[in-house]
Amino acid sequence: MAKVNENYNKLPGSYLFSTIAKKLAAYQEAHPEKNMIKMGIGDVTRPLVTAVVEAMHKAVDEMGTAEGFRGYGPEQGYDFLRNKIVEKDYAGLGIEADEIFVSDGAKSDCGNIGDIFDLDNKVAVCDPVYPVYVDTNAMAGRAGEYIGGHWSNLYYMPCLAENGFMPELPKEKVDIIYLCFPNNPTGVAATREQLKPWIEYAKQNGSVILYDSAYEAFITNPEVPHSIYELEGAKEVAIEFRSFSKTAGFTGTRCAYTVVPKSLVINGTALNALWNRRQCTKFNGVPYIIQRGAEAVYSDEGMKQTRENIKYYLENAKIIRDGLTAAGLTVYGGENAPYIWAKTPDGMGSWEFFDKLLEEANVVTTPGEGFGPSGEGYIRLTAFSTKENTIEAMERIKKVLG
Repeated sequence: MAKVNENYNKLPGSYLFSTIAKKLAAYQEAHPEKNMIKMGIGDVTRPLVTAVVEAMHKAVDEMGTAEGFRGYGPEQGYDFLRNKIVEKDYAGLGIEADEIFVSDGAKSDCGNIGDIFDLDNKVAVCDPVYPVYVDTNAMAGRAGEYIGGHWSNLYYMPCLAENGFMPELPKEKVDIIYLCFPNNPTGVAATREQLKPWIEYAKQNGSVILYDSAYEAFITNPEVPHSIYELEGAKEVAIEFRSFSKTAGFTGTRCAYTVVPKSLVINGTALNALWNRRQCTKFNGVPYIIQRGAEAVYSDEGMKQTRENIKYYLENAKIIRDGLTAAGLTVYGGENAPYIWAKTPDGMGSWEFFDKLLEEANVVTTPGEGFGPSGEGYIRLTAFSTKENTIEAMERIKKVLG
């Protein structure tokens, strides 16, 4: 008889954002006349910029000719994109093109990276945390049992207002450390000085840092590094994940990349070679048309146009910060990230406050509890709506809380 992976049955409920989508769908079905404003799931609203669209049109035309047609591409990504990533994102950092692996999303890579690690590794996660880090380790059987809101074999690093939402170094030896800066969900960004001890910890303990840098384009503080490889020694201990989703609006287009330095070696085994083997076996690469669009992000016009979109979303973030503050809430984030982390009023539970804003303000947020035990008592809002809807949402929330 066939057997299922019983680790899936240990997972509590459904995936966070699926639960939110179901709640929203049920409410809309019951109240079709309501105009809902979605600020929960981090999906962009601005269209692809002109430079990207033109490059993709050109690539489509190429694919329609015998001379320009391309079938299977390299699983690691086309050289034209990998070389451009090295030139524009990692200039002076010593990263080489064969350390870049183009993929269909940072979410996919953050989950799939566990394929190259043994199940016996002790994993540390921030709390609250992007659910993919936790859920994929639970699916693999690396997280243990789910007891009282915690996984028994994960090491939780609470990120609280008291510590500035910055994780503290583990007090025991851990093998794999997930870090995300600028952070999802709290919107807090780590400076170079705050990251240095993590590099030292990883070196001393033989640990690997999985560094999610999907929101680096939103950084405004010069003290905050755009890449962990700006820190000395990081190439020996860290894998970095980047995405075009929020940088260039590719949430529906799907393109990202992961950096695995060749100098990252565990017990004599180069992780670059392992990840390459994994990708060649389980992945057929990102479509040529999409990669040409991603390449155009690095053109002069592409960079100018995408930066305008980033500016637009950061302005939305300020509107949210100011609006929630005026409504009497305590807020964090939104200055180097597209996420705002807000404390619920009067000790209200995060799902309770989610329901209140859904039903009374018709604004969709994300309850903090869905990101982990330490997220209870907070909600997350995204800055990816339109400016008009962002302003309207804040007016609605102020009215409800007034």
